[in-house]
This record gives sequence, structure tokens and C-alpha cells, in this order.
Amino acid sequence: MKTKFTILFLVSFSFVLLLNSCNTKRRAKGREDEIIIVADSTEYMQLKDVLKQTFGKIIYTPQPEKLFKIKRKSINSLEEIKRKKNIVIVAPINSGSYTSQYLNKVLDSNVKELVKKDSVYVINKYDLWAKNQLVMILTSPNIDTLKNRIVQKKDELLYYFTDFSNKRIAQGLYNPKFEQKDIEAKLLSKYGWIIYIQADYKLAMERPEDNFVWLRRGVNSDMERWVFVHWLDDATPEFLNKDSIAAERDKMTEKYYRTSDDKAYVIHYDDYKITKEVNFNGRYAIMTQGLWRFNDNSGGGPFVNYTFYDEDTKRIYMLDASIFAPKYLKKSIIQQVDVLLHSFKTEKEIKPERKKEILEELEN
Repeated sequence: MKTKFTILFLVSFSFVLLLNSCNTKRRAKGREDEIIIVADSTEYMQLKDVLKQTFGKIIYTPQPEKLFKIKRKSINSLEEIKRKKNIVIVAPINSGSYTSQYLNKVLDSNVKELVKKDSVYVINKYDLWAKNQLVMILTSPNIDTLKNRIVQKKDELLYYFTDFSNKRIAQGLYNPKFEQKDIEAKLLSKYGWIIYIQADYKLAMERPEDNFVWLRRGVNSDMERWVFVHWLDDATPEFLNKDSIAAERDKMTEKYYRTSDDKAYVIHYDDYKITKEVNFNGRYAIMTQGLWRFNDNSGGGPFVNYTFYDEDTKRIYMLDASIFAPKYLKKSIIQQVDVLLHSFKTEKEIKPERKKEILEELEN
């Protein structure tokens, strides 16, 4: 069983800007799912399709929704968009375009030499002009090489923005004022793990005999969120394959995700399902993202699932989040529950002072 995963590394280079930035930067603004592309119009037309394929990747919820919408701006408009959350500045290093001239002014000479040798094509700068901002430079010796680099590395390029977007959302999501520490303490004490529980989530179900816990938000509303944690004791990493994961998930949802009259239950279906190896909080995991439906076709929606092996406890953990919101676009909602799943920690991963603080809730 392979237990390796790819971690993206980005070499930090000197990135000199002509414009002075204030020590007290304001927060980045704008839509979470918008990327501003700074490029000359002629070069943009040559790169437009590959940029859309990279950053405008479509997911199905089941409606087709783009992960990011891109909007082009001229380098002359830089001042007006400097506080946007997501910015890509793209041009060949020596094309002579206005954007290329800008890059030649702001990039360190050593970096420019590496670009000309095709050793570097992407440079990321965080919090450049605003807090919680990602500015990405994409550049190569010429337009064809640049286009090929974007195509070859599209997954990595998209990852930078989705990962940073998740971190921004996490900052707003994890608020101690709206945290149900009493439920978190109960889960930690009984089962040896914790997940952040917002104030409006309910502990809908505990089934210790099946190692299954269900958290639910918006019960019987037009925007429900379902999160379950399920684990297998005395397990091995060999379980981590898409067929075993799909079968176990369907087993749990058929048993516990049922309609009020008990006539229908949740299953997944393979249309648009994506299964891939990912890094989940430093662990090798299998991520499954796709669509669920009731077996009588009376409803459905998107789900995301992370399954991994924990060496310390010899457990397979399955973390799963589903959305039922038929009247709404669901891309941003599934991103929020995805971030929530990433708050999961086993007992060993919790710092002693944090663990003590949580368990004190049981004494109150």
C-alpha cells in the first residue's frame, strides 16, 4: 500500500516592489471565488483558455459551478485592484508588453535569470498589498512555454488558491464565542477525537456500536448540512482504496441517513465522482467528492469525504460532509463544511493545555 503523498513546495525568492507598502495593511476584499488576472489584452487572449481551464474548474453540486471566476484587468488598473483577495499577474518575461515590463521592474535579477532558464515559472507572494491576500506571478521565457507550464501544472496552481481560500474561511469559521465546547469535550472524552462544533450544529446521533457520530445543522430547513465521523478499530492501511471506502460509506448512510418515514436512504452515485490521494492535515488520505441521492430519487446534493489511517490508534477514520440545499448554489457551502472537516484532531494531536481547557467543560 502506498502511503506517500505529494506536498507542494514553493521556493521563496526576493520579490522587490517599486511601490512602498504600509506596515499596517488593511484586509483583502472582494469575492472569495474571484481571481483577478492582470495581463495585456493580446497575451491574455492567447492564455485565456488555459487560465479558465486551470482556475475555472467546474464542480457539480449537481449544478455546474466554477471554483473561481476570472476577470482580466490591465496592469494600468493595478492600483484599483491591489486589495483584492486573489490576483494573478501573467506575462512572458521579455515579451515587451506592459505587464512584462512591470515584471522586469519588480523581480529580482536572480529570479529573472531563473525564469529565462525556465527554472522558475510561478512566484507566490502572500499579504503583499493586503492581509490574507495571494498574489501569484506566472512567467516564462516566451508565451508558448508559459502556456505549457500552466497546462502541465494546473492542479498545483489551483491548489495554491483553494488552500489559501480555505485558510481565510477557517479564520472566520473557528470562533471560540460560537463554539460548543461541552459537546466537543464529550466527544473527546468518549471517543478520543475532536472536531470544531459551531453553535448551530446539533449532535443528532451517537451509535457507539457502529463507531458513528452524526452532527447536523439546519434540521428540516431548506439548507441542511450533515457531518459524520465514523471509524474502524483494529484496522490497517489496506482499507484505503476507493471501493472499500465507497462500500463503507454507503453502509453507514443506508443505515443512518434515512427519510423520516424510513422508506428512503442515502447512497452515492458515480456521476461526477472524484477520488484522489491528498494531504489531510499532514496525513495521507483518500478524498472522495461527488453527489449523493436518496435511493428513490426524491432528493440529493454534494458530499465530500476524507478517509485516512491513524497509526497511533490503529483506526481508519472516515470524515464526511453532505449538503441538502435544493434552492441554493452549493459550492461555497461545501467549501465551508470541507474546512470544518479539517478541524478534526485525534487526542494525541491536541496540545495539553488545549485538551485541559476542553475537558474542563465536563466539570461545569
